[in-house]
Amino acid sequence: MNKCTDEEQIFDLIEKNKAILSEKQVACALSMLWQFQKQKTSLLKNVECIRDHPQFLTLHNLATTKMEFMNDNTLVNVLYIIQQFGFEAHDPLVEALVTEAWRRLERFDINMLSKFSSCLADQHLCFSPLMGKIADIVNRNLETIQDLRLKSTILLMSEELTSQQALAVMGAMEEMESRNSRLIKKIASILYKHLDNYKPVELLRITQALIFLHFQSKELFVKLREVLLSYLKVSVIPSEISLLVCALSMLPSPHLDEARISQIEAALPQCDLNDLNSFATSVLRCIQFDPMYRNNTPGKQLKLLQKLDHYGRQRLQKCSSLNLLWEEVKSLKGDWFADSLLEETVVTLQRLMDEINYINVAGIASFISRTNYLSTSLLDRIASVVLQQNEKIHPFAILAIILPFSALNYDPPQRDEFFGTCLQHLNSYLSILDPLKLVFLGYSLATREYFSEDLLKAIFNIRFLAKLDSQLELLCSSLNMKVQFRLMELNRAVCLECPEYQIPWFHDRFCQQQYKKDFGRMNGAQQQIYKMLAEVLGGINFVKASVLTPYYYTIDFECILDKRKKPIPYGSHNTTLGKLPKIHSELNTQIAGSRLPPGAEKIALEFLDSRAFCRNIPHLKGKSAMKKRHLEILGYHVIQIPHFEWNSMALSTKNARMDYLRERLFGEGKSSS
Repeated sequence: MNKCTDEEQIFDLIEKNKAILSEKQVACALSMLWQFQKQKTSLLKNVECIRDHPQFLTLHNLATTKMEFMNDNTLVNVLYIIQQFGFEAHDPLVEALVTEAWRRLERFDINMLSKFSSCLADQHLCFSPLMGKIADIVNRNLETIQDLRLKSTILLMSEELTSQQALAVMGAMEEMESRNSRLIKKIASILYKHLDNYKPVELLRITQALIFLHFQSKELFVKLREVLLSYLKVSVIPSEISLLVCALSMLPSPHLDEARISQIEAALPQCDLNDLNSFATSVLRCIQFDPMYRNNTPGKQLKLLQKLDHYGRQRLQKCSSLNLLWEEVKSLKGDWFADSLLEETVVTLQRLMDEINYINVAGIASFISRTNYLSTSLLDRIASVVLQQNEKIHPFAILAIILPFSALNYDPPQRDEFFGTCLQHLNSYLSILDPLKLVFLGYSLATREYFSEDLLKAIFNIRFLAKLDSQLELLCSSLNMKVQFRLMELNRAVCLECPEYQIPWFHDRFCQQQYKKDFGRMNGAQQQIYKMLAEVLGGINFVKASVLTPYYYTIDFECILDKRKKPIPYGSHNTTLGKLPKIHSELNTQIAGSRLPPGAEKIALEFLDSRAFCRNIPHLKGKSAMKKRHLEILGYHVIQIPHFEWNSMALSTKNARMDYLRERLFGEGKSSS
């Protein structure tokens, strides 16, 4: 290779020797191809032709298979070269190289860290957890580094760190949920020096990161407030005013004076829904956290909230284009929007739903699943678009489309055809779909009792699970845990509903770790129900609280009734009201009824709070419906106690509630007392 004088000679060598090339020879070939490009003038460079050459693709595939055998320097160098040839962050080789480098990160020397961080910056990953990890490593080794003059986005952790580099590090630390107080303090001191140079949107990012990282500095927050107010006094752009007000409302002891309120009011006629939502969130935050408003809310604040409602409804009612509406509502969230504008937004979407098509269908579906608002007409329209235009829909949009049907526990007309079409459209992409999305897709379909053998085989195999493990290492802790829970819940659903697939249950250890730390106190309603159940059943020994079933479902309360519907006592166990008793568990896979006297049945009583139901109607959501289904498979008779029944006027007395429990348990009428 060293004797080759152009790319074609390199490619000839690769074609003749591809079966025997080592990882060093693969790296050498890539390096030489890049050297040839660097020697050419810009007019003679032919990067695209080289990248698309069949033998370059051979090199690409060889690098993937031999990556783990490369030494650290070779690994980072191959990543750098592959990126120079135009391969982006989602390319499988780039993803694999980044993951492998993450594993080796702690042993990289400072120059290798510099080159690796430069690669990440080229991928626009300045705010990734990985970049934050690099910053943390550099910070820990500052004392041992004598000459720190590296020119990357992250590695200027001395006083020479620029304002933008400090901002990037702070964002990365927020993403990785860093708790390194020394590093946070160092970056905050650099931010303090540059505060006057940041734009409003950057000041908002700084404020959000400092609050999230629990940083405390009166001096920094005072200066930050001054800078924000100085911008606000001269700003006339509604979107800029809204983000400045948002940043101010997040600072300790937020306060909006009359001048700021007047400035907001003057901007309202020009605001879109995003700006209105931002203003409302900021005002509500000030009311909640400003000590001046602790006892009463001043009229000006309430008047401003009323005006925000008015302009929001007015904008929705005048909207005549779904695409324009979508641009404004796609990222809306928060209490004000949910309480004040959600109903009107859904009405507007219904009015314009004929404009839902293959381009916007995934976005509209995702919005519906976030809002927890069940509109059957919108979901039916989404299903219709999928059936009619499925060939035009991007396969990777399928998960977002399925999500609201899963979350809201709704089957459209032609249910099987709809889900079948979605999966058929995705089948040929199962091997390249992001592992996280594959897990979420499997779980969403399982919620709707739809199990695809091809999909389950793609998930429950050693190779996929190893790939998923590697990706989990790159995630923040909250997303990492969410993915693990979804995989566990999918594993549980398949074991209970599709035993014929013979997929093993492998989440015992994970569940044991979680439930050891997740058990806590009963809430007020659960305490009431527990005490009354003991009375209705005849004593404390006739009811168990906080039962752990096979496959690790938790049940609020459990009791056993014989064939004549008479309670059967458990062994003695003492419980202090308000505290959960020792976890009662049957951690094997026998169904609950297998050990009972003939004709007896186990009863599971579940108190369902508002999270178990759709926002607009008392319709059980998918996760709660699946739990009921699974408990029944495990042998339980499930009694669900909705919060809106338990807290209704009809059950406002103890006697009424006791009668309610008797009727649900035994089918009896009212008590004589």
